[in-house]
Amino acid sequence: MPEENRTSVKSTAAKPTLVKSSKPAAKPVTYADAGVDISSGDRTKQRIKYLAQKTFNKNVLSDIGGFGGLFRLDLEKYPNPVLVSSMDGVGTKLKVAFELGIHHTVGADLVNHCVNDIAVQGATPLFFLDYLATGRLDRLIAEKVVSGLADACRANGCALIGGETAQMPGFYSDGEYDLAGCILGVVERDKIITGANIQMGDVLLGLPSTGLHTNGYSLARKLFFEIAGYGADQYVNALREKAGAALMKTHRSYLNVIKKLTAAEVVVGMAHVTGGGITENLPRILPKGMSALVELGSWPVPPLFEHLQQLGNVEQSEMLMTFNMGIGLIAVIPADKFKKTKALLDRASEKYHVIGRIVKGDRKVLYA
Repeated sequence: MPEENRTSVKSTAAKPTLVKSSKPAAKPVTYADAGVDISSGDRTKQRIKYLAQKTFNKNVLSDIGGFGGLFRLDLEKYPNPVLVSSMDGVGTKLKVAFELGIHHTVGADLVNHCVNDIAVQGATPLFFLDYLATGRLDRLIAEKVVSGLADACRANGCALIGGETAQMPGFYSDGEYDLAGCILGVVERDKIITGANIQMGDVLLGLPSTGLHTNGYSLARKLFFEIAGYGADQYVNALREKAGAALMKTHRSYLNVIKKLTAAEVVVGMAHVTGGGITENLPRILPKGMSALVELGSWPVPPLFEHLQQLGNVEQSEMLMTFNMGIGLIAVIPADKFKKTKALLDRASEKYHVIGRIVKGDRKVLYA
């Protein structure tokens, strides 16, 4: 617009009005008054920082507290790398943890779950990130949770390089929190395990779980605490242990046994049995035109699952689609490599069960 015409243009936009409080606060309101204690949070983060640093290795290039975690990928070890990621949460198992005041093991539950998810594709875990959200940050609880995360990361050979600790008053009840995490791993391109090489007649090996792991807790809690009326500290004769203890067994990591199977090149597919049970997880690795025939009774179902089924008169199909039923990992082994695999697992003192085989079908689990 020419300079001489600029002054002739008037704005027709309405002027903003300021809203004045008729009753100003007696004193300045702080973030702490709203339920977020930044000072306490900073002190907690310093302790968490120390716990995380204990998991660091030479590939971690950043410290806790930056905007992003830095991790160096070893290209000499992985000249043709493929990154594999996964994320998950602990779910309503946390409700049992709150009731019992057990906060260390849920960190291992989360890390091990995520490790298994990428390990079944042949990946080695590199680093982990966590998300801890609560209404009001409790320093001791936060330290226990992160301590569990750090211990599990060290056990699985990965670094805890960062995360988020969020205080959200009014969103979570006092004493409660949510816990989730993300893992990143790496596998050489020609070592990826997808199930594409599964063939007719391959053998299904099932590795035992350690309880419910981290799935099916909404149903389990309803059956135990609503229908049966158990308290978390109540001893259950059918289980020979307390109800809460039966539900809080730590989610097992299968990384070590998976490494043995992949190093020996005897496995063509693996399924981590999580939400959806065997029914929904095993088909995720089946090639087109093939199904899995799973023989019920080929492995001992732990008393916990039998008791849950009895309490609610739960149908077998519902149990198999909700819980792992005592099998946390399924490995698909070519028939001509079964003898070698058996010898390998026996030497390593790994328990396993032959639970079925691959048959012709439409990518479903068939039960016999």
